[in-house]
Amino acid sequence: MTDQTSSQTSSQTFTLLQFPEKLAIVRLGPGAEIPKWAESASLFSVTATATETSLVCATRSVPTKTPSIKPLTAFQVRGPLDPDSIGILASLLVPLAEAEIPVYTLSTFDTDWIMVRLVDGDKATEAWRRRGHTVTAAVPVRPAKKSSPPGKSKPKK
Repeated sequence: MTDQTSSQTSSQTFTLLQFPEKLAIVRLGPGAEIPKWAESASLFSVTATATETSLVCATRSVPTKTPSIKPLTAFQVRGPLDPDSIGILASLLVPLAEAEIPVYTLSTFDTDWIMVRLVDGDKATEAWRRRGHTVTAAVPVRPAKKSSPPGKSKPKK
């Protein structure tokens, strides 16, 4: 890492939003379909590779014998983030590594998510705050209900 990159990483501060749902990372076999029990939460993700299918989903419905890492708490980096930024995850993961907190990350088009075991949530928050980051409770957003196309109204009862 160059001195310029190093100084950029250490000076970046972010706001992280901690979501209230308890999450799990679930391992399914390669090519597995999304099971009916997988529920959407503030963070729901499917990642498929040639060797596995992984889900990030709400903990509440994961069957007992299904391989999973749980319970987790998720922190969203307030975005949208500039896709050309350098060192975002480094500035957020180094404090957690120094605090010996295991992490699981996920990136979306707009932002990055960092998941830690629920028991490490407060410790992660403190590690970030010591580095100048802000951590606040998130207010989950529910997806908007589909509306009728323009010119078509719903039938009256």
